[in-house]
Amino acid sequence: MKFSEVNIKNKRAHFDYAISETFTAGIVLTGTEIKSIRLGKASLVDTFCYVANNAVWIKNMYIAEYFYGTYNNHESRRDRKLLLNKKEIARLAKCGKETGITIVPIRLFINERGLAKLVIGIGKGKKEYDKRQSIKEREDKRSMARMMQK
Repeated sequence: MKFSEVNIKNKRAHFDYAISETFTAGIVLTGTEIKSIRLGKASLVDTFCYVANNAVWIKNMYIAEYFYGTYNNHESRRDRKLLLNKKEIARLAKCGKETGITIVPIRLFINERGLAKLVIGIGKGKKEYDKRQSIKEREDKRSMARMMQK
């Protein structure tokens, strides 16, 4: 699997949240964690980010234990630090304190230099009727695409 093929998405992010702003952050990982990500064995289900001690952390991100890892293997659901600059951290800290705003991981990928990157977004939770509207728009796009193909 090539680096560019690793593209792990949080499919619920755009469905549950209205994403207003996105940031791309690096992740502090151990050796066995990056090897598992390069194999595509990670998940962003039920993950969120928070700001603590002037740093952004991701909580509950699953990275499977590396098959060939021995006693040096990592914990699969530990908190991991995200690498952002001070302005971005300040912006996320300000937004994170507001009620109804969540810092949501959207996509995990490996860039062309072989580094793991995480796209995070500032999301406001959608209500039930907003979700129904999203589903209706998606179905309309599909039906229009089918009509164009015929």
